[in-house]
Amino acid sequence: QVQLQESGPGLVKPSQTLSLTCTVSGESITRGTYYWNWIRQPPGKGLEWMGVIAYSGTTVYSSSLKSRTSISRDTSKNQFTLQLRSVTPEDTAVYYCVGGSLTYWGQGTQVTVSS
Repeated sequence: QVQLQESGPGLVKPSQTLSLTCTVSGESITRGTYYWNWIRQPPGKGLEWMGVIAYSGTTVYSSSLKSRTSISRDTSKNQFTLQLRSVTPEDTAVYYCVGGSLTYWGQGTQVTVSS
């Protein structure tokens, strides 16, 4: 059974960098054909796809967030990480890590950007 769990601070100050980690169990993040995504949902809005890191390590980002987003991985820990730079209150959202063909979802973690 594949399980994903997000971790990171729930409160970030404006202009700082938001950093979240997703720990994966039940499957290796380097297994072929698996993709590992970050998706967020701002309050009162729909889901927004942010980016993905493939089993090969290749990354692709949303065009609207590309300049501020980095996704990396630690294969020894079976984790992948999101960094979102220069955050504003508009980045307040529930952040999800999602794996497979958007099959496996973490429970989500609330991140609030506020001074």
